Amino acid sequence: MTSDIAAILAIDGIATGAVYALVAIGTVLIFTVTRVIFIPFGDIAAFTALTLAALDAKRFPGTGALVVVLACLATVIETISLVHNGELRLLPRALLFYLAVPLAVVGVAWLTMRIDPPLAVRLVLALMLITPIAPLLDRIVFRPIADGTVLLLLTVSVALHFALVGLGLLFFGPEGVRTEPLTSLSTEFAGVLISGQTMLIVIAALVFSGLLYLFFDFTLVGKSLRATAVNRTGSRLMGIRPARAGTIAYLLGSLMAGVSGILIAPVNTVFYDSGFLIGLKAFVGAIVGGMTSYPGAAIGAVGVGILESFASFQSSALKDVIVFSLLIPILIWRSLASLHSEEEIEE
Repeated sequence: MTSDIAAILAIDGIATGAVYALVAIGTVLIFTVTRVIFIPFGDIAAFTALTLAALDAKRFPGTGALVVVLACLATVIETISLVHNGELRLLPRALLFYLAVPLAVVGVAWLTMRIDPPLAVRLVLALMLITPIAPLLDRIVFRPIADGTVLLLLTVSVALHFALVGLGLLFFGPEGVRTEPLTSLSTEFAGVLISGQTMLIVIAALVFSGLLYLFFDFTLVGKSLRATAVNRTGSRLMGIRPARAGTIAYLLGSLMAGVSGILIAPVNTVFYDSGFLIGLKAFVGAIVGGMTSYPGAAIGAVGVGILESFASFQSSALKDVIVFSLLIPILIWRSLASLHSEEEIEE
């Protein structure tokens, strides 16, 4: 391996790791606020890429129908919950959030596709169609069992992943897709050619990380999410509703998954089941940060991307084996370094 090849592999690994970093940060965000290891995170990223490819082909994607069905189910479940708890005064707001807004998003996307929109508009439409999915899944699947054990939540999350994989095959078929690059610019650094797409991926990861830092440190909503992550019972006593904080976390996570899918689609061929590997590699990075540290998760994810790049050069068939083997010593280290206590279940 020459120094030029090593530089190219390092740059490619950093770009891939930047995408993993967005997924890892979103995974940590959802876990710290809700205790859910959201396995379908990668599936949502893959769905975004496939949705954008369908829009590029002038076909309305199946994710629109998925949002409609999820919105109706979430509305029914929320209505039953409000009636049971005697909180009918909150019904108009629930109808607005769980039914009117998702249906309006799907309607706007469908009408916009009639006029053959440019690429920038298609990117926005793909994000619009993807963003409601995670919050709706939270209301339908996870909130009814929010006080369950982490193991129960993980089991349900895995089951939800397999359900989404089946829906992905139904919506998009078995063929892989690769969208057109977002930019054709390129530059040369230290004798190595760097594509504009690679720079865009890294810049997007840095921008989103900075925005999350500002959000958590300088906004009331961000501080409420941090409080919920630190102590759910204490935050509830301070007037913060963990359910609402969880919804915001899922909304932000879904948006980050969507951005990840858009960034990775032009450089990798994405299939209906590609999300599992994306999410799992990001999860390895999140484990480096102990599932609590956003900088640690980002650094770990970038490290996974670099390791994957060099491993693919040595043996493309074994690159995933090498990456996932990294999880074993990390888990052993975390197990030895962390304090263990019995899980407390809130009543």
